[in-house]
Amino acid sequence: MQSQERKPVTVHDQELAHRHACGLVILIDDDPDILRSLQDLFLFEGYACETYLDARDCIADLARDEPRYPGPVCVLSDVNMPAFDGLELQRALAEHPEVVLLMMSGSSQPRQVIEAFRGGVFDFLLKPFDDHQMLDMVSAALRESARRQQTRVRQTGLIQRRLDLTERELEVVRLVARGLMNKQIADRLDIALRTVKLHRQRAIEKLQVDSVIELGRLLDEGIL
Repeated sequence: MQSQERKPVTVHDQELAHRHACGLVILIDDDPDILRSLQDLFLFEGYACETYLDARDCIADLARDEPRYPGPVCVLSDVNMPAFDGLELQRALAEHPEVVLLMMSGSSQPRQVIEAFRGGVFDFLLKPFDDHQMLDMVSAALRESARRQQTRVRQTGLIQRRLDLTERELEVVRLVARGLMNKQIADRLDIALRTVKLHRQRAIEKLQVDSVIELGRLLDEGIL
């Protein structure tokens, strides 16, 4: 989920923006009483909160990619829903990797729990649950969402800086990242040692990295 950031205008907007900065909890359950109870709890805790009786409506809203206040996001969804169950929701949320999914159920079979974790669900809560346990789980999920968002911002910046490299600078710095010495690179590319050093220095400055180890990480991450 990389929607355009919404800007606060009114005092109410500023309060809502602050809540989103703490975290947005999206609740999905076909029981309206459970939704109201959980919503009250999360609003009391200072979070922003959205509720859905049908997971398909949630996916549709996420797909619209409308401007949102910045902040981490998690979905807390019941597994057993008649129209679009939690496991179908899990597959749909693959399009939104920064949204962390939590599941809850009162009658899940071990197979469902195993399938959920295999599909990447962050955690699973069995009803009836303790509020403190649930809040701890949501807090951990929001921290994970924030980490994913930070990773995405970092990778986006690195990819943009990589695009500033010339073809030769990229060629040289990839070989540096693989552990080759300047002389080895010069021999492999059939260019002067001085030229290798120049391309290497320019590439490192453009990428804003401090060591060969960092270059190796960028290579492993597919940035280079």
